[in-house]
This record gives sequence, C-alpha cells and structure tokens, in this order.
Amino acid sequence: MVTKAGISHHAHEERHLFNRAAVLRAGVLGANDGLLSTASLVVGVAATGASRQSLLTAGIAGLVAGALSMAVGEWSSVSSQRDAEVADLAKEHA
Repeated sequence: MVTKAGISHHAHEERHLFNRAAVLRAGVLGANDGLLSTASLVVGVAATGASRQSLLTAGIAGLVAGALSMAVGEWSSVSSQRDAEVADLAKEHA
C-alpha cells in the first residue's frame, strides 16, 4: 500500500517480541515455582528425620504432582481462552 507521499506501509514491518517475552517469563516463573515448592517439600520431609528413600519418594511425588498441576492449569486456561474467542467470533458473525 502506497500513501500520497509515496511511502509504502508494507516495506517497514515491525517485529514485536512481546509474545516471546511472555512465554519466557511464564517458563522462568513456572520453573522457579516448581523448584522452590519441591525443595520446600523435601526440606519439610527431611526435617522429620525421614530416611533417604522417603526423601527421594517425596521429591519425585512432588515433582510429578507439580508438573501435572501446571499442565492441567495451562490446558484449562488455554481452553477457556479459546472458548471465549470462539464465542466472540460467533457474536461478530451474527
């Protein structure tokens, strides 16, 4: 598209890295949350004087539970967003 001044708007495309930054931020915060919650769980179990096997079991159980919780939460969030967008598109179409 060329304006009256002869400047093409398509010649200059801006690339915004906002989406990439949001994904990176979510990944860093998620990893930090997972590490801190698992470490806290293991320290709490260790404070009881539990055996090494119990510490390992608690740590693995905490990691699996945290990973599943994050995955289900993200799936739910994405599904809700998709449903809202589909509903908005249906309203616009009508």
